[in-house]
Amino acid sequence: MLWKTPDMAREITKIGVIGLGTMGAGIVEVCARSGFEVVGVEMNADAVERGRGHLQNSTSRAVSRGKMSEEDQQALLGRVTTTDDLSALADCGLVIEAVPEVLSIKRDVFGKVDDIVADDAILATNTSSLSVTDIATATRAPSRVVGLHFFNPAPVQKLVEIIATVITAPDVLEDIRDIARRLDKEPVVVGDQAGFIANRLLLAYLNRAVSMYENRYASREDIDAAMTLGCGLPMGPLALLDLIGLDVAYAVLDTIYKEGRDKLHAPSPMLKHMIAAGLLGRKTGRGFYTYEKPGSGKVVEDGASTSVVPAGVEPRPTTKVGVVGSGTMATGIAEVFAKSGYEVKLVSRHAGRVEQAFEGLKKSLAKAVQRGKLTDEVREQAIANISISTALDVLSDVDLVVEAISEELSTKQAMFENLDEICKPGAILATTTSSLPVIQVAMATKRPADVIGMHFFNPAQVMKLVEVVSTVSTSTDVVATALDVCEKLGKRAVTCGDRSGFIVNTLLFPYLNDAIKMLEAHYATTDDIDLAMKAGCGYPMGPFELLDTVGLDVSLAIQRELYLEFRERGFAPAPLLEHLVKAGYLGRKTERGFRTH
Repeated sequence: MLWKTPDMAREITKIGVIGLGTMGAGIVEVCARSGFEVVGVEMNADAVERGRGHLQNSTSRAVSRGKMSEEDQQALLGRVTTTDDLSALADCGLVIEAVPEVLSIKRDVFGKVDDIVADDAILATNTSSLSVTDIATATRAPSRVVGLHFFNPAPVQKLVEIIATVITAPDVLEDIRDIARRLDKEPVVVGDQAGFIANRLLLAYLNRAVSMYENRYASREDIDAAMTLGCGLPMGPLALLDLIGLDVAYAVLDTIYKEGRDKLHAPSPMLKHMIAAGLLGRKTGRGFYTYEKPGSGKVVEDGASTSVVPAGVEPRPTTKVGVVGSGTMATGIAEVFAKSGYEVKLVSRHAGRVEQAFEGLKKSLAKAVQRGKLTDEVREQAIANISISTALDVLSDVDLVVEAISEELSTKQAMFENLDEICKPGAILATTTSSLPVIQVAMATKRPADVIGMHFFNPAQVMKLVEVVSTVSTSTDVVATALDVCEKLGKRAVTCGDRSGFIVNTLLFPYLNDAIKMLEAHYATTDDIDLAMKAGCGYPMGPFELLDTVGLDVSLAIQRELYLEFRERGFAPAPLLEHLVKAGYLGRKTERGFRTH
C-alpha cells in the first residue's frame, strides 16, 4: 500500500481515520471522494454504526442537492471500510486521528497505532489546539507525526492547517502537503503553537465578544448583527460559539492561554458558568440563544432580549436633517436620508468641496438608476430633497444634525459648540465618530442629553449597519428617535454604550492586531494567514487584505484609542504596524502596506 525510496515520495493509496464523529466521518468522505481507499475505526460497534450513518447522511444530502450522482455515492461508500479493530490500519500509508480533544486520549491512540502500521507510514492528528509535539512523543518515531487540521464541515471547507513540529521529518511534511492537495484542499504549513492560525485568531475574537455580552455592553442580537452587517462575516460571534460548542471553544481558549498567558485568551468566566449549567450551544438546544431542539439551528424566542427604550417613550418628530461634512461618508449619509424622503441640508465650509460632494452624490444616484436599484423618479426627488450651503446657520431649523467631519476630537468639539448655538431647542446632534468618546463631544454643548453617536459604515449607501451610541447623559427619547430614523432609512441599528470602538471596532481591530503579531513572530506569512481566515473561517477578506484596504494609519489610530480606553497589554498596537505607518506604507492608498499594490 505504500513504498518509498530515498529519491521518491510515498505512494499512498489507503488512508485510515480513527474516530467517526462528525469531523472524522467528514474526513473519511473527503478522502474517499478523492479516490483513496479508507478504513474508518471507532471504539465499538455502536460507534461504528453511527459513523457510517454520518457518512451515509452527508453523501445523501450531496446527492439530493445535485452535487453528487447516486453512482458516485455508491462508489464512494464502496471505498470505505468501517471497523472497531485498530489492526485494520496495518497497511494504511497515512492514519489520521480525529478522536476527542483530550491529550491523554490522543497519546494513547498514537501509542497503539505506532505498533500497528508500517515504519514509514505517516501519523497525523486533527487536533485544533493541542501540542502536536506532545502527541508525537507517545510514539517511537515522532519524526513521522504531523498535524493535519481539517475544518468543519470537512467536505466543504477548503483549508487544512499542516502543523510541523521541531522533529517532523521534511519528507513527511512534503508528502502530507501533497496529500492535502490531492484531497482538493488548500494547505498552510505552520509551527506547533496552540490554536495554530485560524483558531488562535478566531477564538480570541469570540472570547472578546463573550466578555462584551457578559458586561451587558450590548445585546446578543446586536453584537451578532454588528459583525455580520458591519464586517460581512458569515455568522455573528455568539451564534458561532453556539455552533462550535461552548465546551469546545473553552477547551481551545484554555489551551492557548496556558501556552502564552495572554489575558485576552483567558476564557471568559461566562463560558465556564454556561458550560457548568449544560448550556453548550446548539447541541444541547441552548447556549447564548435558545433553539427549537437539541441539534437544531432554528432560534426560538426565550424572553432574554430586552428593549433599550422603555415602553411609552416616543421618538421626536424628524423631517429636516442637516449633514455636516463633504467627504465620502457625509455624501453617502446625505444620499441615504434624501432617498428616504427627508429634507436634507448638506453643509461644508468650503464652497468647492460642498459642490463637489453634491456632484458626487448625483453621480451615485445616477449609477443606482443604471443598476436598476432606483427609479428616475426616486433619483429626481432625492436630488430635490437636498440643498447645499457653506453656512452652518442654515441648520437653525433642522430636527437632526449628523456630523461627519474629520476624526479629530478637538475639531468635533468645536463643531458641536457651534451647532449648540445655532440649532433650535430639541434638535438632536449626532456624531458619526467610529472610535472617539461621544461624551467628550457632547460636553462641548449645553445640551448633552440631545447628543448621540450614529456611526454609519462606509459606503453608507450600501452598508445596512448603524451603531447607535448613547452616553451617560443621552435622553431615552433621543435614543428612540435615532432608532426610529434608522428604521426609516432601512438600516439595522445596534445600540451600545459610549466607549472607544463601540461594538465593531472593539472586536475587529484587536483581531487585526493579533494577526500582525503573528506575522511579526514569523509564525506564518501574510498569504497563509489571509488564506486561513478566508478558507477556514469564511471571512470575506483576510486580515492583511482588510488592513491594506482600511489604511494602516487609520488602523493604528483606532488601535491606539482602544489601548488608551482599555489599557490591556494585548491591545497595544503591534510594533510592525507602527513601523509601517512611520515609513509611509499605509496600504492601498499609497500602493504599499503589508503588500505592494
